[in-house]
Amino acid sequence: MKRTVKDLVGIKGKVVLLRVDFNVPMDENGKILDATRIVNALPTIKYLSDKGARIVVLSHLGRPKGFEIHKSLWPVAMVLMKLLKKRNVSFCNKVIGDEVKERISLLRDGNILLLENTRFYKGEEECDMDFAREIASMGDIFVNDAFGTAHRKNATTYGLARILPNAVGLLVEKEIQNLSTAIQQPQHPFVAVLGGAKINTKIKILERFLERADTIIIGGAMAYTFLKAQGITTGASIVDDECLEIAKNILLRAEELGKEILLPIDHICISKSDKKQAVVQSKKLRGDLVGYDIGEETIDLYRKEIKRAKQVFWNGPMGLFENQEFAMGTFKIAEAIAACRGKTIVGGGDTVSALNKLNLKKKIGFVSTGGGATMEFLEEGNLPCIDIIQEKII
Repeated sequence: MKRTVKDLVGIKGKVVLLRVDFNVPMDENGKILDATRIVNALPTIKYLSDKGARIVVLSHLGRPKGFEIHKSLWPVAMVLMKLLKKRNVSFCNKVIGDEVKERISLLRDGNILLLENTRFYKGEEECDMDFAREIASMGDIFVNDAFGTAHRKNATTYGLARILPNAVGLLVEKEIQNLSTAIQQPQHPFVAVLGGAKINTKIKILERFLERADTIIIGGAMAYTFLKAQGITTGASIVDDECLEIAKNILLRAEELGKEILLPIDHICISKSDKKQAVVQSKKLRGDLVGYDIGEETIDLYRKEIKRAKQVFWNGPMGLFENQEFAMGTFKIAEAIAACRGKTIVGGGDTVSALNKLNLKKKIGFVSTGGGATMEFLEEGNLPCIDIIQEKII
C-alpha cells in the first residue's frame, strides 16, 4: 500500500512540491473550457493547506516546444484563485531559478504557489535528473496527485519521487482503490464496454478483460476489424487488416474461456458514392457503405447486457460521436450505463466528454481522470510514477 498525504506527519511549515494534472482544455484566447482537472486537485491542496504545509504546485499543459505564451498556466492560476479564494494563492512564471526560490521563501504556512508549465523546460519530458534535482532542492516533500500522467516518467512525476520523501495525493489514492478493486475483485456479471478506432491500442486490455469480465461489448471503428475476422462483410468501413489475426485469436480465446464478445448487428452508415452522403441504417455493410455508428438493434442488444450487469467498465465511443449524426450510439450507451444499478466505472477523454455533454457524470459510480494511465493501470496493475512512491509503514 502506497503512502498517502494522510500518512505524512509534521508537515506544518514544510515545503511540499505537489504535482497535479492541470492539463485543461483552453480556447485560443486562454479561456478554460473545462475546469474538471483543477477541481479534482482541490481536496489534496486543501488538505495540505489545512495542515499548514507551504504548497508549491507543479503541472504541465499541452506539448509546447519551449516557452509558448498560449500554453502558460496563468489562466489556470486565475481559476485556482477563485476556487480557493479564502486561501492565499499566487503564481510564478518560472519553474526554477532565484526568483522561484525567493517566492517560495516568502510563503507562509498554508499558502499555495503555482509554478509555470513544467514542459516549457526540455528536462521535464526527458526526465533529466539535474532538472529534477534543481526543483527538489526547493522542497522538503514530494506528493504526486497527477494520475493522468503517472504512466510517463517525467522529471516532476518520476524524477522528484527518486529524490524526496514522497506520497500520493487523495485523487491518486482514490484512483488506485477504485481501479484495483474493479479489476482484482470484480462483481459479476462484469461487462466491459470498449470502443475507439484501433485494436492495437486495446490488445492488452482486451486480454485482461477476457480473464476478468463475463461479456465484452465492442463498438467504434475497431468493431469492423472483428466483424471481418468473423467473415462478415464490412463494406468500405475502416478495417485494420494488420490486426485481423489478433482479432481472430481474441475471438477464439473468448470462446475457449466461455466469455461472450458482442459486436454490432446493424449500423448507421453512409455511401461513399452518394454525393449527398445520406445517413442510412443497414443490417449489412456491403459495397461502398461505411459504418460510423452502431444501429438501433445493436443499441438494444448492448443495453440489455448492461442492464443486467453488476459491474460495468466503459472506455471509448461507439462511433464518430463528435459528429452529431453519428453520436446516438455513444449517447444511448452512456445513458444505459448511467442507469445501471451495478458498479459503474468510466475512463478515457472521449468517453467522459460524452458523459459531460449529457450531464450524466454524477450518475456514474467512478469516473477515472486518466486516459492512457487508466488503461495502462488496468492492463498492468501498476504505473511507474506510482510504483516509485514509498510504501506505507504499517
